[in-house]
Amino acid sequence: MNQARVKAMTLAAMCFALFMSNTDDTSLNVALPSIQASFGSHVSGLQWIINANTLPAVSLALPSGALGDIFGRKRVFLTALVIYTFASILCGFAPSLGILISGRFLQGIGAAALVPTSLSILGDTFPDPKEKAKAIGIWSAVSGIALITGPALGGVFVDIWGWQSIFFFNVPVGAIAFVLTCRVVRESKNLTQQRLDVPGLLFSIIFLASLTYAIIESNNLVWHSPMIVLLLAIAGFSLIAFLVVESRSSHPMLPLQLFKNQTFAVVNFVSVLVFFTFLSLLFIFSLFLQQVQSYSATMAGLCFVPLNGAFVIASLASGWLTARFGWRYVIAAGLTMGSVTTLSFIRANADTEYVTVMWNLVLCGFGSGLAVSPLAAAAISSAPLAKGGIASAILNSSNLLGGILGIALMGTILAQQLTSDLARSLSAWGVPENIQKTLIADALHGGVNIPNDLPANISELAVRQTISNGFVSGLHTAVLIASVALLTGAFLILAFVQQTLKPVANDSLLSVSEPQSDKGIYKR
Repeated sequence: MNQARVKAMTLAAMCFALFMSNTDDTSLNVALPSIQASFGSHVSGLQWIINANTLPAVSLALPSGALGDIFGRKRVFLTALVIYTFASILCGFAPSLGILISGRFLQGIGAAALVPTSLSILGDTFPDPKEKAKAIGIWSAVSGIALITGPALGGVFVDIWGWQSIFFFNVPVGAIAFVLTCRVVRESKNLTQQRLDVPGLLFSIIFLASLTYAIIESNNLVWHSPMIVLLLAIAGFSLIAFLVVESRSSHPMLPLQLFKNQTFAVVNFVSVLVFFTFLSLLFIFSLFLQQVQSYSATMAGLCFVPLNGAFVIASLASGWLTARFGWRYVIAAGLTMGSVTTLSFIRANADTEYVTVMWNLVLCGFGSGLAVSPLAAAAISSAPLAKGGIASAILNSSNLLGGILGIALMGTILAQQLTSDLARSLSAWGVPENIQKTLIADALHGGVNIPNDLPANISELAVRQTISNGFVSGLHTAVLIASVALLTGAFLILAFVQQTLKPVANDSLLSVSEPQSDKGIYKR
């Protein structure tokens, strides 16, 4: 089998795994009402169906990269595939909500390794930076395709075969990825790190788990609540302990010298900013379309199809643009486009037509698509090949943390602005405090039940208009922060990221690719 075909099949295997994971996440949102009807679940139970996957996916992303470098990236990838596929079967046959949540937790363990190991495998398979940029562009585009097709596939599957079918769909896709990986992907590992850094592993998991759980709980609790403060304190202590252990270890799980590479450090920070912005905007505009402009959940989902389509097109184009102009200018152009487009949302109001919102979302999605793939390529290319697994894991952790941090912080900003504006108006109207609290609580949960004892001089229309105006005011604050974040990212890329596309040396560390026994497989 020639090298070009092996590379293409390796890319296909990685894309199948990514499509399986991302489609499962996006289609699940459509299935939540059916799951609630099946188990009679409270809303908090539905939240944990999502969070049970997110928590291990973030907490174990960093350790999974180190495990891939030590034990072999192909081996860890195949193990993650088996775990994810088995967990999908468990979810599909779940007889209770508790078993389903357990299955989702197990899926998160598998998902934690799928993205970083697949990215590091691509980095090893495509050592030339130009080829790597194109491959990662295709790989990223698959993520966008999953965003588009996930809700549609989920809706069809749930309506015809029930919510269980969205999990059973993963079985054949996972099997295809497994067979392709076994057949064509070559093993690679870091020969210089044969021991597992157990203290570093434990402290990294405690840090990421406590920080992620604190961010998740911030959606239900205030930031200064005892639980959040305790979790953040644990996260801070474990981070300091982790850095001390890694700086003194002879075989660190996270080689801190990676961050001495200016490009690697800046790219990871900018990735946090990009996912902080992109995912929080999806979250905010989903609420805007449904709670302010009264779209149904299905219609709101369809409204994002143009954005996701633009993301896919830009991701595919970014590989070729990066190969020609270098990742520095492509990333900066994408971030600048995203910043300008995001800032234009500051003119939006409750009556803004969808066509106006759509074109801005399309340009925002295109800018994000231009930036995300080259960011990944730059991060992997700026790290030595021997450290490809941990480099991919760091990037994946940056993306995940940026996303959940963006949703939590932007959600908090939105809620505080809405609460402040509504309380000010209700107080000026002389509405009793107990009625104010009820109206504000209803508004924060997406619905308003106008009480019968509302003062006669206040109309229902005025209350609803005030709530919409408060939401829009919060949206304006959020998009301003998002625009500044993207523009800051563009500046950092232009100022500190190298333009050269030369492969990075192994920095005296060895990386091995083990030959396959299959005849015709190319070897290195």
